[in-house]
Amino acid sequence: MLGPDTDQYAGDGQGTTDIAGIAAAARRCEELGFDGVTAPEAGHDPFLPLVVAAEHTERVKLGTNVAIAFPRSPLVTAQLAWDLQHLSGGRFQLGLGTQVKGHVVRRYASEWTDPPGPRMREYLLCMKAIFETFQTGAKPDFDGEHYHFTLMNPFFNPGP
Repeated sequence: MLGPDTDQYAGDGQGTTDIAGIAAAARRCEELGFDGVTAPEAGHDPFLPLVVAAEHTERVKLGTNVAIAFPRSPLVTAQLAWDLQHLSGGRFQLGLGTQVKGHVVRRYASEWTDPPGPRMREYLLCMKAIFETFQTGAKPDFDGEHYHFTLMNPFFNPGP
């Protein structure tokens, strides 16, 4: 999480923060007039710190900086983003990235597609279809090369 006193992340300056310190760091950023705080996919998942920050702030924007797309299904990412957007009262901004092949394959144990751009585009289109289903309850019908989204029972739909 971006810290209030430096251009480094709050915490040890290495891009990691003790998860227990997130609430205080987010409140301090808000008190100092920051426009927003971000959480990277570094030592922690980027979404959990933003849940904590959302609960302890009222004004600052909250964003992932950057969440790695390919290790997560578009549905998982969409659910996280949807919930954070609602929890934060509309302050969440999703930042997604592809990472590099070595990390995707060896650190995340996921498949790499070369080049990554077309797959990322499909990922975003799939998320758009998921959000449409969340919003309207429409039957999903996304069938791409890498991602397929064709089932959403009402029980699993977080709804508008």
